[in-house]
Amino acid sequence: MASPLDQVRGVLGIVDTLARARMIAPMRPDRYLRMAAAMRREGMGMTVGFAGAAQRCPDRPALIDELGTLTWRQLDERINALAAALQQLPSGQPKVIGIMCRNHRGFVEALVAANRIGSDVVLLNTSFAGPAMADVVNREGVDAAIYDEEFTETVDRALADKPDATRIVAWSDGPHELTVEKLIATHTGQQPQRTGDKGRMILLTSGTTGSPKGAKQSGGGAGIGTLKAILDRTPWRAEETIVIVAPMFHAWGFSQLIFAASMSCTIVTRRKFDPEATLELVDRHRATGLAVVPVMFDRIMDLPDDVRKRYSGKSLRFAAASGSRMRPDVVTAFMDQFGDVIYNNYNATEAGMIATATPADLRAAPDTAGKPAGGTEIRIMDPEFNELPAGEVGTIYVRNDTQFDGYTSGKTKDFHAGFMSSGDVGYLDDAGRLFVVGRDDEMIVSGGENVYPIEVEKILASHPEVAEAAVIGVADEQYGQRLAAFVVLEPGSSATGDGLKQHVRDNLANYKVPREISVLDELPRSSTGKIVRADLQARVTG
Repeated sequence: MASPLDQVRGVLGIVDTLARARMIAPMRPDRYLRMAAAMRREGMGMTVGFAGAAQRCPDRPALIDELGTLTWRQLDERINALAAALQQLPSGQPKVIGIMCRNHRGFVEALVAANRIGSDVVLLNTSFAGPAMADVVNREGVDAAIYDEEFTETVDRALADKPDATRIVAWSDGPHELTVEKLIATHTGQQPQRTGDKGRMILLTSGTTGSPKGAKQSGGGAGIGTLKAILDRTPWRAEETIVIVAPMFHAWGFSQLIFAASMSCTIVTRRKFDPEATLELVDRHRATGLAVVPVMFDRIMDLPDDVRKRYSGKSLRFAAASGSRMRPDVVTAFMDQFGDVIYNNYNATEAGMIATATPADLRAAPDTAGKPAGGTEIRIMDPEFNELPAGEVGTIYVRNDTQFDGYTSGKTKDFHAGFMSSGDVGYLDDAGRLFVVGRDDEMIVSGGENVYPIEVEKILASHPEVAEAAVIGVADEQYGQRLAAFVVLEPGSSATGDGLKQHVRDNLANYKVPREISVLDELPRSSTGKIVRADLQARVTG
């Protein structure tokens, strides 16, 4: 147990961090009281920051999207109107609301309104096909869907067995019977009834190797310790501007949205990612923060040099990414042009923030996931749960206070002595930096030898004519599994499969050389930028 002196030092450290981030700022006492009252009404749930920001800086821009700008006061009033409308639906208040929207005000309003009235929320992947979405909505008991017009067919197929489920269109280019805008317009000025219920937030795992699982998040979000850990590692400042182009339905984009609201930051977003448009938004709004998934860095650096040079990005203090592996060459190239601003975050839907790599970490080791976040312990263990020394690869186990409440199926992750398996394998170096080698279920056993796809992918990507690569294991009668690789070549390249195999053979053991290498125009990716290996498997086995 910490001594009284250590406890005092801890409190002072938190106060110092919050003050440096300007979360504690000179303000009239009555405003602090109104903030506290609004946050209590919100039930201190995950979206409590929206209520606090509406009292702290009501006239500051809260959200800027393709429809324009909303202040924090306007956004709060719209959320209240939508919340009241949801409670007054003819079918009654929904118990579980599925939201299938791109990044725009409708997503934010639906999310916070549902949370404000105590309904459970399931954030649905915008890449879902009807059958996959049907599995999720049936499993989670969704009885209302709020979605963009473009997903109407998918939603109708998914809700085919739920004819009484309420359907509300969030973004539309044409007339619809029930829309978010109509509900807000007809209930403007109304306040929702506070039920005292605290709704669950159900975030879906990526599902790139299987059906996505629902991870329950019922707490009030990251505690003050986690807030301090984030602010100590990444230079957020209250009441500044952040561009969020990472999908908000995903755990990473969602966390950035929630954190931005808690900091009363102006949130700038757009429905679909465009690399040049993203740079333009950063410069136009003088954003100090940018939230992306790693492949978005790739797309920005793929822009012609003369296009990228139109934008300075000089306002950026941080460009934070998470969700998949970052290409080391892209990390270095981006920072060479836009400054040392990249922060690589190793997060998990089930465990929150695990590690962060600062620009200094990435300059030293561009492929590192960084050092453990404050309040988080990382252990690398072998199958017998022995802790492995630096440099040895094993399963990554994590202990912190942001672990999820279990899957909605009733299952949970593997635990050992309070440490949760992340499902990834990796190692720590002598400096305490974490390196993620791959998923534990992606390891390929070929002829009795263990191969992690990422090490072969790195070698292929190091070839000057290869833009990106992915490696999978394919069933093989003789070896159990054989390696199959897929590459995207640089424009104008003429590399051959045999030449690329020789490149791997020159750098790795012979059993790590792919049996076949296929050239693709692009790798199949999810909407969060992760490579969908099931699609690659289908190319080989289908």
